[in-house]
Amino acid sequence: MFGIGFKHAHYAELLTNPSQYKGNVVGAGVDFLEVHSENFFTKEIRGGGAARATLAKARQHWPISLHGVGLALGSAVGLDPWHLDQLADLVERTDPVLVSDHACFARGFLSHQLGRSAEAIHASDLLPIPFSKAALGVLCRNVNQVQERLQRTIAVENLSAYFAWNATDYSETEFLAELTQRTGCKLLVDVNNIYVNALNAIKAGAGMDPLQSCKSWLNQIPNDVVAEIHVAGHHAMDDIVIDDHSCAVNEPVWALYRHAVQRFGKVQTLVEWDTDVPPLDVLLAQLRIAKATADEVFA
Repeated sequence: MFGIGFKHAHYAELLTNPSQYKGNVVGAGVDFLEVHSENFFTKEIRGGGAARATLAKARQHWPISLHGVGLALGSAVGLDPWHLDQLADLVERTDPVLVSDHACFARGFLSHQLGRSAEAIHASDLLPIPFSKAALGVLCRNVNQVQERLQRTIAVENLSAYFAWNATDYSETEFLAELTQRTGCKLLVDVNNIYVNALNAIKAGAGMDPLQSCKSWLNQIPNDVVAEIHVAGHHAMDDIVIDDHSCAVNEPVWALYRHAVQRFGKVQTLVEWDTDVPPLDVLLAQLRIAKATADEVFA
């Protein structure tokens, strides 16, 4: 299956005449829609509102994939009960084809002055976790809690990170593979994230041949644990490359996507474009490239 993000700019176009964009339509081919789970949380559990109504209408025509950015699966303080309640309610309402989030931390304790107790706060960012035994234990505990609550397997995405921890017990691929073994979860492999990290390693003087290092990364992931692949655009600056999903997928990332399909098979694929969202036709053209690439691999 091949999908796109369900963006506000495209709501009217997609929902006014959904039949012209479905997966069986030549030239369109949207098989599923992905949303960021948190955009459809409500103040009151079991609440409704315009956002939920729009999502319910889209669900009548397409399967929905719920992609989270706020569970903070790698946070040692544990999961936010309210967040997990909201996600469980959303899962029940949409029966998604996939639930996913990131291998990151975002919650921690803020110690107040004047003797007041510590309070867990959310950083509102996807912060990298160390690839250590302790961090793996935390991640496994939180992933297991989510899967037990939702009564389904989730997928965990590799991160684009702009700093790394010095103390590690595993490589990133070993860490993620061990996570899948211990919890039974799947992986969401974002090939753009891998490439961005490789480019930033070169800028930091610690990397070489980004395409080859990314292919090596993909080769180290077990071929039966990948539930979805993401492709996206990025923005190269003088000193850093930013994973901002603000433009078309570039050729090296398409080359890595081809390698990923060869490695993992024709798994569910999403074209991400989250900022400077283009007209729907531009996004669909990217989707057609993804489909054509996968078809060529298996021709």
